[in-house]
Amino acid sequence: MTRWFGSLGVGFTGPLRFDRIGLGQSNLTFLVRDAEDRRWVLRRPPLGHLLASAHDVAREARIMAALAETEVPAPRIFGLAQDPSISEVPLVLMEFLDGQVVDTMPIVESLAPQRRRDIAVALPRALAEIHAVDLEATGLTDLASHKPYAQRQLKRWAGQWEVTKTRELPELDDLTRRLAAAVPEQREVALVHGDFHLRNVIVSHETGEVVGTLDWELSTLGDPLADMGSMLAYWPEPGEDAIGDFPASTLAGFPTRAELAELYLDETGRDAEALKFWHVLGLWKIAVIAEGVMRRAMENPQNRAAAGTPTAEQIEALVRKARGVAADAGI
Repeated sequence: MTRWFGSLGVGFTGPLRFDRIGLGQSNLTFLVRDAEDRRWVLRRPPLGHLLASAHDVAREARIMAALAETEVPAPRIFGLAQDPSISEVPLVLMEFLDGQVVDTMPIVESLAPQRRRDIAVALPRALAEIHAVDLEATGLTDLASHKPYAQRQLKRWAGQWEVTKTRELPELDDLTRRLAAAVPEQREVALVHGDFHLRNVIVSHETGEVVGTLDWELSTLGDPLADMGSMLAYWPEPGEDAIGDFPASTLAGFPTRAELAELYLDETGRDAEALKFWHVLGLWKIAVIAEGVMRRAMENPQNRAAAGTPTAEQIEALVRKARGVAADAGI
């Protein structure tokens, strides 16, 4: 490892120390420090057997390196190791960005309402910068299929539902059919982050602006409104139930979904009606993902009481919410 660091020209004084950071259960992230407290970040795939295409840190590094000359705030990539003599798994070394990661409720609760708002309103602007990336100039035109993204998402997650469902849920099946019949025309192909939310950004200590966007492993090419729809789906408002252990947006200071949507649409000029479709699809997708999480917990007794594990009642409530949003949108 030390030899690899030396080959990258980053300049360090040994010994190096590695400490696990972040909450992610997918690719693993480590803070690297040297003897003079210089800092970097190292990413590697998770432990255990992996599917060939899963947790591809090399692909993630390619995307982030391509963004270096754009307006997108993302860490610089210093090196990618794919040599078995260095590591049995690929490693990516990237820039450490000094800022705040708002990824737990104690952190959110410690923030003043105005700071919560400053951070939240920066998110749609950061998304707009991602969606403005020139695919030709960055060499990302071949990152993924250019086929209509909604159909790709519906096929993937409907198939996931069929293999993970723990019971029949006709309301979800009906929503799947309604979404398939209401797909809006895809007018552009853009870089899609695929997992953009409050926990996956680093924000400035001073202004709340996004200084780094993280976790690009699900990034693809598709309809940019998908990212905004997913963010709205993960944004419960006061009085609403939320799946999981991070109902941050229900606290005072955070803007409503309507305000976030307006900020993004004003910034980009994209279609408000199409965004409603993607909001519904985002809720539907969360329900499918939650069912998979619940099934894995049911199959593993050690995980049954894990904090934040979804319940059947929560998933059914989420489907009802999605159907209500769909009805309001004419879907």
